[in-house]
Amino acid sequence: MSDRLDDLERRIDELRAGVRTAMRGRDTASARTLRAELRTAERAWDALVSTPGEPAKAASPGRGDGLRLVTVREQVHQALALLDAPAQARLIVAVSQAFFAGTLRSAQLTSLRRDEERSFRSSPYGRPYYLCAALTDRLSPARALLTLSTWPVERRVVGPLSPRVDFLTGAVRVAGRLEELGEPPPEAERLLARMARNIPGAGGDGLGPPDPARVAGAARRELAVHAARDARDRQELAGRATSQLGDVARLFGAATLNTVARSGDR
Repeated sequence: MSDRLDDLERRIDELRAGVRTAMRGRDTASARTLRAELRTAERAWDALVSTPGEPAKAASPGRGDGLRLVTVREQVHQALALLDAPAQARLIVAVSQAFFAGTLRSAQLTSLRRDEERSFRSSPYGRPYYLCAALTDRLSPARALLTLSTWPVERRVVGPLSPRVDFLTGAVRVAGRLEELGEPPPEAERLLARMARNIPGAGGDGLGPPDPARVAGAARRELAVHAARDARDRQELAGRATSQLGDVARLFGAATLNTVARSGDR
């Protein structure tokens, strides 16, 4: 298995580099294709380091036969990649603990975005990915919402309906992962049960674990109501972000007038 993991990790690194190159060249078609391949490779990596019915441990294979601890930013990346949508710290922590035996605490994520921005400013595109801010309709950083830099701008901006759409998207993804596992860990079932309580038609009799297919179906039905309007709002915001913002602001948000005023006072 070690050779297969090494091959996958090399392929993931190559795909991330390819996505960065395509983004810099504004080649959206190639970037979209590479991101799809990257998600497939990451899912294959997750499957290899997980045994059936058990979440992946909070460690990942390094070169050779040893294991290396998974860093905080890597655990956040794992959770966001599973959700495939912007998320707040508490949901990121819950997903990490449920599926990856993560050791995250919400407090650890408080300064993470600022650290990522400093890293990007000092060495732009020097990392395969960055944990960055979702952007509001003012193109400023959304409070407490993290995204991945490898996502297209349309998925990193949030309009009026986006919080609900992103929650439903995450519910579909969580339900799908439970179905893949076959015998999911109790933490994952509890997470899906909490999400199901906020989706009309997703709950069962309440006596046992939620049915992932039922939850996913209910979430998709509501998504069908909101998705088109949300996509239009996000496309408009993404167009503004692309035309008005530089590389740093497109990932981490534009400074608001309040932020500029506070900086001038110091």
